[in-house]
Amino acid sequence: MRIILAGPRGFCAGVNMAIESLSRAIRCCGPPVYVYHEIVHNKWVVERFRQVGAVFVNDLEGVPTGSLLLYSAHGVSPEIREQARRRGLRTIDATCPLVTKVHKEAVQFAERGYSIVLIGHAGHDEVVGVMGEAPESILLVQSRDDVDKLEVPDPQKLAYLTQTTLSTDDAARIIERLQERFPEIAGPRKQDICYATSNRQQAVRVLAREADMVLVVGSQNSSNSRRLAELAAARGVRSHLVDGPADIDPTWFSGHETVAITAGASAPESVVEECVELLRDRYRATVESRTICEENVSFPLPTPLRTVADDAEAC
Repeated sequence: MRIILAGPRGFCAGVNMAIESLSRAIRCCGPPVYVYHEIVHNKWVVERFRQVGAVFVNDLEGVPTGSLLLYSAHGVSPEIREQARRRGLRTIDATCPLVTKVHKEAVQFAERGYSIVLIGHAGHDEVVGVMGEAPESILLVQSRDDVDKLEVPDPQKLAYLTQTTLSTDDAARIIERLQERFPEIAGPRKQDICYATSNRQQAVRVLAREADMVLVVGSQNSSNSRRLAELAAARGVRSHLVDGPADIDPTWFSGHETVAITAGASAPESVVEECVELLRDRYRATVESRTICEENVSFPLPTPLRTVADDAEAC
């Protein structure tokens, strides 16, 4: 067996920032630290933080007054921020800056009287947060068929935005259809799909050409991880999304395949290494790394956490 390790893979700058924010908050302020939604969509990361005192919540009713609340990388709506304020919660915002960009774009378009078409997946934490910025102005579409059913108040005052973790191919097809139906539609100055999503998808496009199978390490509720598996399958290559080595089925292999391995932007590298070791031990697999593009992006920690050491200054 031959393994090709895709690069880039795994944690992106937004995930690194969110994880470090929660680690530092727990270390400096002590548990419990409440987190609105999962800090990132990965079961290993979430479970590790549960063990050291993070409490993940989907509403704020059970969060005691005065507690420390951290907003996840996916962002939250203004309504949640207001609820936290009313409950007297101390907050740290670990929203990925690229998600914050989409929030700001939604507000700006709405303030200028535009209707906004948001391309994304219904119910995803990021989409819920963005739609909360201007619920009376935003229409959600998930496919070209949804575009064909759109009815808008004024086609001359229409804009589109996208979830940051979409398939670039799928988003391009939907945008193309929007532009066909609404030639005057405005868009963001710079695409909303994040660099990490685009780069990991490009690596899969390239490596799928020489692979018999693509293994994507990531959780089922991770949008960007699911897109990687779908992308490989769309190119006629067998693909599997696995949380870790326990999900790898030996019946998938003869032992003579070329297997490309990548990881979603919220999947820990340690889990990738465990998957590689399993295949190396079982099939005497050789391993090579292949970097398709370089990444050197980083994001600063939220302001309250930037200067604190191991004390309670941020709390």
